Parts: sequence; C-alpha cells; structure tokens
Amino acid sequence: MAIQTETELYAPIKQYFEDRGYTVRGEVKHCDLVAIRGEEPPIVVELKKSFNIPLLVQGIDRLRLTDQVYVAFELPNKGRAPHRLQWEDIRRLCRMLGLGIMTVQFYKRKKPAVDVVCEPTPYQLRHNKRAAMQVVHEFHERSGDYNVGGSSQQKLMTAYREKSLHCAYLMRERGPLSPRQLRELTGNKAVSSLLQKNYYRWFIRQSRGIYHLTALGEKALAEYAHVAETFQSGPDSSDDHSGAS
Repeated sequence: MAIQTETELYAPIKQYFEDRGYTVRGEVKHCDLVAIRGEEPPIVVELKKSFNIPLLVQGIDRLRLTDQVYVAFELPNKGRAPHRLQWEDIRRLCRMLGLGIMTVQFYKRKKPAVDVVCEPTPYQLRHNKRAAMQVVHEFHERSGDYNVGGSSQQKLMTAYREKSLHCAYLMRERGPLSPRQLRELTGNKAVSSLLQKNYYRWFIRQSRGIYHLTALGEKALAEYAHVAETFQSGPDSSDDHSGAS
C-alpha cells in the first residue's frame, strides 16, 4: 500500500522505539526523528517515501551528530529491494556508509510492520588483492581498447579472446601451424594450453601437433576484423594468461 507522504512513516517507527524504552521526538534540529534512552547516544532516523540518493545524503549528514543513524522508507511492493537490486546490495551499501536501514510495511486492516534491515555499524572494507591483481593483469595483457565502457549483453574483447584471435589470424594467413610456431610468432608462452582447451572452438587438430582454423574461427576473424587487422603490424610480444571469458 503506497503511502502519500513520508510523515506516515513517523508514527510506526516512533512506536517501535517507544516499545523498546526510548523517548521519541520529531523534527529535532532538522532530524526527522530522534530517539533517546537514558544516557545512551541519540538515535537519528531520516524518513523518505522510497530509498533514494537524497535519503542517503541526509543520513550521511546526520553522522556528524551520532553514529546511530538509520534511513527509513516504505517496504517496496512484495518486499522486493528497490531499484531492482538485492537486499544484500542495499545492506552492503549502507554498511559501507555507516548507516542502518529500517522499512515499514503498511496493511489495510492491521498495524504497520517495522523491520530493521541492518544496524548502523561501521563497515570495514577489505580489498581482495587477488581480484585486484587480476584486473591489473587483464589490463596490461590487452594490446588496445576495443570495448566501450558501459556496454552490456555484448561479447567483450578480453585478453584471452584477443590472443586466440591472433592465433586464428596466423593460421588463416600461413595455414596449419604447430604450437611451437605460434609461440614464436606471438610470444604467447601459454599457446599450447590455449589450443588444447580450444575454448571458442576456433581450432582443430589436423594432425599430431598441427592445428588449423575451423569455420567458427573464420567467422570470428570476420566479426572482429577491426582487431585482426592490428596483427598485420607484427607479432604480439605479450605473455598469455590462463582464464577465458
């Protein structure tokens, strides 16, 4: 049941805190709701009809007053997280900002239900060094910028795809080749693994230790002609990596 104004959130959230022994006041020094229990630090709750960036900005601003800040909004239809996200995405975002989350679900014939989605505890972000190194490695393994940032549902020109395309190009230009020949021509130390895994099915073993191009490989060279034409200038001296995309 969609609410008309954010003020409709105030009463159920006030009741939630009062049931837990807090005294609650509304609109205290620009804070939508302030709850205090004894000598404990104040709790501040900022209210909005829906989860949005202005709500987060207000919450961050209130962190100057107390560590106990919640952002509150109406529970979206059918309990789904807003903006087509997952609730864990919303929780992770707010934890990184140091904010708690409260939702209110309204019913036609019973009292609203208040739920604390996450507490306002500081989030300690830990970098994944291995994942970071993979990003750096992939960056340096690419010979150029062949993708448009923000693209979706499109095949990306990864370093692995580019190295596979280089092998395909050489086979088209020179005929069947051995892993040793391809390694010398491309500088790709892992070319044997690339041919054996044959991730894109661009290659076929013609005889012992000799590989040639398949129809799929020919099609790929036509599809990525703008990349294949860069191989005409000389061999790629970069090393390979083992992942495929």
